[in-house]
Amino acid sequence: MDCTLDCTIEDLKKKAKAIRLNIVKMVGPEVAGHFGGSCSIADIVTALYFYKMKHRPDNPGWEERDRLILSKGHAAIVQYAALAMCGYFPMEELWNLKKLGSILQGHPDMMKTPGIEANTGSLGQGLSMACGIAAGARLDKKDYKVYCVIGDGELAEGQIWEAAMAASYYKLDNLIGILDCNKIQATGFITERFDTNPLNEKWMSFGWDVTEIDGHDIKQIIDALEQAGKADGKPKMIIAHTVKGKGIPFAENTAAFHNGMMSREQYEMACRYLTD
Repeated sequence: MDCTLDCTIEDLKKKAKAIRLNIVKMVGPEVAGHFGGSCSIADIVTALYFYKMKHRPDNPGWEERDRLILSKGHAAIVQYAALAMCGYFPMEELWNLKKLGSILQGHPDMMKTPGIEANTGSLGQGLSMACGIAAGARLDKKDYKVYCVIGDGELAEGQIWEAAMAASYYKLDNLIGILDCNKIQATGFITERFDTNPLNEKWMSFGWDVTEIDGHDIKQIIDALEQAGKADGKPKMIIAHTVKGKGIPFAENTAAFHNGMMSREQYEMACRYLTD
């Protein structure tokens, strides 16, 4: 059997909150960590692992599994939290984040971590990898889906748009992109750094089916994933409008917490927010 659970929307909300709490605990106080962009996609990652994707924690290499490529690999801690909660490795391993010899490093490593499909974090490359995997599925006559989460700051990388053209040209309708549109990159608001708007029109002009959603509304996420699963000869892009640092009020919409450091007081405050 696969890992998809019969979860209600309320169950998924609780899991997303638990993932955010584990993100905060993994990073800890007085240590820099990419929890801003990890928290922004926690609801999306929850819906993928606990509702939508076919996968088997007891057999990570199962050929029929759906694949998730986290192109914005600096947000790996959200994926680690989900993988541990699914049972790919013990929860205790989360507390070894970025320690020497740990299977959980700052960017995902498919040679070290069960459930990771690609080494990512060099921004702009994940969508190309996802295209290759999706094309491979077609050649192998497999019906699994390939999901690729990219960041809106990442759209400044030209390779993203090369991959977008290739996916459309080859009609990779088993490829589903999810754009984490939190509108903030490492140094500030994207509109003030390298404005890539209008996003909807751009992806449509590249030949993709596009849906825009509230990336924190579980029902909207589920509905968009269901719609994106339909084969119509086009790759799919879900533009998810999110909040950087979602769930941690002092970190929300703040560039300082892209790769920020919490004081001990802030750490304890974040844990309380996510426990209540």
